[in-house]
Amino acid sequence: MSRPLRRWDILFAQMLSRMMRNPRTKFDEREFVKGGETYLLNYVSKNAGSIDENRRNFLKGLVIGVGAATVAGFIPGLSSLIPPNVGLTSFPKIILLASNGKPITASSIPVNEPIITVFLYPLQNEPNFLVNLGDENNNPVEIKPTTVTVPANGQKYKFPGGVGPYNSIVAYSAICQHLGCQPPEIHFYPPQYMKLGMAPPSSLTSQALQAATSANAPGVIHCDCHGSTYDPYHGASVLTGPTVRPLPFVLLEWDEKTDYLYAIGEGGVPVYGHVSDLTGGTPLSYDYTTVTQEVNPF
Repeated sequence: MSRPLRRWDILFAQMLSRMMRNPRTKFDEREFVKGGETYLLNYVSKNAGSIDENRRNFLKGLVIGVGAATVAGFIPGLSSLIPPNVGLTSFPKIILLASNGKPITASSIPVNEPIITVFLYPLQNEPNFLVNLGDENNNPVEIKPTTVTVPANGQKYKFPGGVGPYNSIVAYSAICQHLGCQPPEIHFYPPQYMKLGMAPPSSLTSQALQAATSANAPGVIHCDCHGSTYDPYHGASVLTGPTVRPLPFVLLEWDEKTDYLYAIGEGGVPVYGHVSDLTGGTPLSYDYTTVTQEVNPF
């Protein structure tokens, strides 16, 4: 849960609101979209003096949704980043269904499928990728457990690895951790699409390709909004910025007898715009979630 706003928070927010509307210290929304937390901190430091730890945490909270509902109106567009403070008390176990209402079988998920495949979990405003990862020859690749580092703070957490017959199926948040872009702007680039010069809206960069090669990642999840790149073969760790947070993962369970897949939890860092994995949106009302396929982004 978010911490309650204190009196000095409100006073600081009011001062910041006046400063942002002042023509001499005008807040640049375009730069905020590009730079997010970094731009906001630099803006306040330049126009309001040094930032102590309390103010730094408060400003960071505005970008990721901590305690910001009361002050959502004073930064243009910020309210769209802050979902309502509702949610769950624990993670439900939910079976993944195809659009025809039948359970998805792990063996039926194509390897390296470029079509964007998403499902909601555990809240209605939390779309997630479902990907069956493979190598350059479209053979499934075992995704082993790994330790993921969060560039924003240096903290580490364990990613449990893939599931399914080949331990190659993974699920990650489909919301970019930089500024919240969603599919089709953020999508999976299979190995056969790891090249420059593809038709718009694709915008894979040479930096992303080099980072993927260095990390031994045959494919990437790349956000075409601002260029953030993630490594789905190693826990959706950060390959290139501007993001400084990996994609959160959905904990999947595979029933070997039925070949069915279940979503049973989330891990890593909180989903963008959420205080925690369980708050900030309306819970799903059923014991299943439907996996949908969108257009091929390429």
